[in-house]
Amino acid sequence: QVQLVESGGGLVQAGGSLRLSCAASGRTFSSYGMGWFRQAPGKEREFVAGISWSIGNTKYADSVKGRFTVSRDIAKNTVLLQMNSLKPEDTAIYYCAAARNFYYNSEHGKYAYWGQGTQVTVSS
Repeated sequence: QVQLVESGGGLVQAGGSLRLSCAASGRTFSSYGMGWFRQAPGKEREFVAGISWSIGNTKYADSVKGRFTVSRDIAKNTVLLQMNSLKPEDTAIYYCAAARNFYYNSEHGKYAYWGQGTQVTVSS
């Protein structure tokens, strides 16, 4: 059974940094893509970043380009999201997700597995 467990969320001031981790277990993820999504109160879930597990190609939402970096640690079966220059509008619950067939793009319906989420709050 696939499990995705996020950690690393918290409260930070605007301009600060946080690093989120997603520990993946339950299968081999070499043919999977991994995504980070977020959902703020009253808003729809939106794509933040994605990475192909095997090659490490990445994709970002325009709103986070140049500030966020997604990476994976194959040995530890972990996906990371380094978030710098955080803004109040980055406040949301952040979710890790896994998609089959190397998919790592923005359609959340393509992702078969989801973590429980971790709260990120950026104060102004």
